[in-house]
Amino acid sequence: MVRYKATVAYDGTLFSGFQRQPNKRTIEGILTKKINLMAKKPTPAIEVFGSGRTDAGVHALGQVVHFDFPYDLSEESMYMGLNSMLPLDMQIKKVEKVPDDFHARYDVSGKRYVYRVTLDQFINPFKRNYTSNWKYPIDLDKLNAALQDLIGEHDFSSFVASGSTAKTNIRTIYEAFAKLDAENNEIAIEFYGNGFLYNMVRIMVGVVLEIGSGLRDPHDIIRLFEVKDRTQARRTMPASGLYLKKVYYQGEDPKHPTKLPMKWK
Repeated sequence: MVRYKATVAYDGTLFSGFQRQPNKRTIEGILTKKINLMAKKPTPAIEVFGSGRTDAGVHALGQVVHFDFPYDLSEESMYMGLNSMLPLDMQIKKVEKVPDDFHARYDVSGKRYVYRVTLDQFINPFKRNYTSNWKYPIDLDKLNAALQDLIGEHDFSSFVASGSTAKTNIRTIYEAFAKLDAENNEIAIEFYGNGFLYNMVRIMVGVVLEIGSGLRDPHDIIRLFEVKDRTQARRTMPASGLYLKKVYYQGEDPKHPTKLPMKWK
């Protein structure tokens, strides 16, 4: 068996998330089906392991999966073969052969997400699946100042949705910033951290947008860290604006440039 690592992009609009579910169209489900078909339906069936789940409607520019394949194909052959079989809302960006102990989930050392918000007064029908909409006036400087309060290691209990199975809500954010795309009247908010909880990015975005619009105290994030109360963070922004931009692994992560001797859990 040869282990392959694949970087996958997808438009999440018509998917019921990443994780395979009975009678639902999912990223994992389609990849598993196509890889097994390419291998001529081996026994036992080939399993696909992702870096993590994305919810229904969430997009990916750089999701990562791994799988073990019964034939030693070149990276180019695997890349061409899979892309020829995938639907138009999925694309393999890169294929690499990796050591047998590589794991797409357990070797992750960091992730980068971007959230796109359009500032149009009304929802643009051509953007509705790819951005969220924020109709209130916003101060970009206030927004970026609020994002700085998220940087560092914190207990993000106020920023996690119910249903989370995480053992701890402590996470570290390395970078958080917002940029204005004046031509498209959009703001892109980017986060880079060692891990993210269930709906954490979408909840953080809702809070910082409210601060940028003067609907919260400028440093309300500090209070939210202290109270550990999800209800006080209020809104969860729509899935349509969220993109998994990049998954980092030990040795390629700017914060962890050398490969560690043991896997992070």
